[in-house]
Amino acid sequence: MANLPHPVQYQGSKRNLAAHILRFLPNQVGRLVEPFSGTAAISIATAAEQSAGNFWLNDLNKPLIELFNLIIENPDDIADAYADIWGEQHSDSIGHYFEVRKKFNETNDPKLFLYLLARCVKGAVRYNSEGLFNQSPDKRRKGTQPATMRKNIEGVSRLLKGKCQFTCLDYREVLTKVQKNDFVYMDPPYQGVCGNKDSRYFSGIDFEDFVLALKHLNQEGIAFAISYDGRLGSKTFGQVLPESLELKRIEIEVGRSSQSTLLGREETTIESLYLSPNLISRQFLDLTSYIIKAPKQLTLLEKHGHFSTATR
Repeated sequence: MANLPHPVQYQGSKRNLAAHILRFLPNQVGRLVEPFSGTAAISIATAAEQSAGNFWLNDLNKPLIELFNLIIENPDDIADAYADIWGEQHSDSIGHYFEVRKKFNETNDPKLFLYLLARCVKGAVRYNSEGLFNQSPDKRRKGTQPATMRKNIEGVSRLLKGKCQFTCLDYREVLTKVQKNDFVYMDPPYQGVCGNKDSRYFSGIDFEDFVLALKHLNQEGIAFAISYDGRLGSKTFGQVLPESLELKRIEIEVGRSSQSTLLGREETTIESLYLSPNLISRQFLDLTSYIIKAPKQLTLLEKHGHFSTATR
């Protein structure tokens, strides 16, 4: 699954975790709904496994959702536009980046956004207090080569073209419109990292509002999974979701932090995946079977009614 096409190397994307996450999701669903779709890593992986027939991609970041609409439905247009913008880099490629960034902040043109995402530092999206994209360029490289970008764009389009609905709505509105045969995967911004406003996102989400929305999904019998809190060594990110929601919490070991490695520390990044009661009741035997048959490095701890699984 590591070879799946991904045009955007987006910090926080679940691209590298997709294979682990999909092991806990239904084998077949009518529609996969991502209220916080980002770069649609889980939808791309699900499409590759042919586990869903249709997809609903939603993100509050309008240029990002417009960009993925172009990538999926008009791959040649966006690939050509990227090649043109990339080719306009001159001897002062850093100056070119800032020119493109200024124009993007004036127009919100998703074609410009693709170049910025491909060239910015670590693929890390950052916005200032006015909602303007303010990430700096990576001075060591000029971004993805146009031929490679085209290949990734075409690959994503082949998987998802004609199967997607694209919206730019508040996640709560999306959750009020999901149906019984849908499966919802959520990867919201961590609440509590930077208060209600994380510079990686247009806006944070209120924890209590999120919990209420999840209660509604439970009441409606909707199956869902959430990537939410996590930890790095002794440092935690995000607030653990309450036990009253009756979710099963699985901890997935992402790997050793590159930053910790540079600092000479042995710290491993752990991310949590929460499974809804509806999902657990529907495929509990499959989940148990997976845990029992998993490689030895996979450990299962029963704690406070939650599965805590570490996957290397």
